[in-house]
Amino acid sequence: MGVAYAATNTSIEEAPLAADRPVAGLADELVDHRFKALPPDAEGLTVGALAAERRNLFTGGFTTPVLALSAESVEHNLALLETYAEHHGLAFAPHGKTSMSPQLFARQLEHGAWGITAAVPHQARVYRAYGIRRIFLANELVDAVALRWLAGELDSDPDFRFICYVDSVRGVELMDEALRAAGASRPVDVVVELGAGEGARTGARTEAECAAVADAVAAASTLRLVGVAGYEAEVPDASGERVREWLSRLVALAVDFDRAGRFAASAADEGIVISAGGSAWFDAVADVFAQIPELSGPVLKLLRSGAYVSHDDGHYRHLTPFNRVPEEGALQPAFRLWAQVVSRPSPEQAFLNAGKRDAAYDLDLPQAQVVRSGRDGSVRPAKGLAVSGLSDQHTWVRTEPGAELEVGDWVGMGLSHPCTSFDKWQLIPLVEADGTVTDYIRTFF
Repeated sequence: MGVAYAATNTSIEEAPLAADRPVAGLADELVDHRFKALPPDAEGLTVGALAAERRNLFTGGFTTPVLALSAESVEHNLALLETYAEHHGLAFAPHGKTSMSPQLFARQLEHGAWGITAAVPHQARVYRAYGIRRIFLANELVDAVALRWLAGELDSDPDFRFICYVDSVRGVELMDEALRAAGASRPVDVVVELGAGEGARTGARTEAECAAVADAVAAASTLRLVGVAGYEAEVPDASGERVREWLSRLVALAVDFDRAGRFAASAADEGIVISAGGSAWFDAVADVFAQIPELSGPVLKLLRSGAYVSHDDGHYRHLTPFNRVPEEGALQPAFRLWAQVVSRPSPEQAFLNAGKRDAAYDLDLPQAQVVRSGRDGSVRPAKGLAVSGLSDQHTWVRTEPGAELEVGDWVGMGLSHPCTSFDKWQLIPLVEADGTVTDYIRTFF
């Protein structure tokens, strides 16, 4: 998939996407006590050597609890969003905060991503350590130390493209002051963030405030205004109608800025950026961005959804736009947390050896899905089992009368909210449907 623009009158040469410092080096890391659940007898092997052994998750020496990522589901989800973005003429910068995994970033870039979105400077530093050449930082960056680092990155690498939010005159002043002090030779590209309404999160609340921020950018030689952006999921009482109304405001702001000649001349070559799109409303983004009128230069319609790569069995299963457009496909949940029954104190209760340190719990509790017998390895549905709570290191399971479950059994659970699932595991087995572990996904939180 090529980078998608609402092209009008200018051709654009696509910048290289691949990292020049490949993630292959992660395979050289040694397996040791730092990584939960990995086989004790693998101590001292490299991650690559362990992956080459293609051990089975259930019989290969892994300890519980262990988080598994479905290889087939990840590949399906990567391909689906590539197809969706291409079909709707969208460029795509998935939010990397979801996984913080350079291996998954590389796969997203291979599947057509324009770049990777970040939220804070630490994330951008991880991205750069693995050669990511396009970063969209969906925040106003006013930390002087981080801006000094950014200036150095831009000055040392002419192929590095960085874009971030601005939403206040004071923020622009702080950025300009820090970049001047750093002796920055390349200006930082910025987009004015339009807030999603009163009571929403960040962003200038009115078009007049956006214009004042744009004026401040124009007066700062260290910055270039290249577009507008925002986050539609913060629209109060979000509905399809309300979200589309706000997205139309965002597009109108871009049109007004373009007519007023506010965008940097470079936008004529690199694209006027109009960006939105979390994981809950990208269908609305696609609909409204399809109506963007012709501007003075090509338009980079930049979608930033990130949770799709693993999807989930809770929050995003309910919110995904593919529920509204099933004809365009369906994402597949890729996470399953396996824990072992360590106590069965009564017919109505059981306890597993996974807890808040292992499972996401900020939005929904895990869901018991399957049971793997501790006696013979047979797998059955988790009938009559329901997770009722989590302690730090235990899962509380309510068991209905007659439910088949005993100490030693493994319980496979679906999780809700990918962002707080990835961050509890530094090395996650990538597992095929038959249980074969083909790789290990490294995260950096």
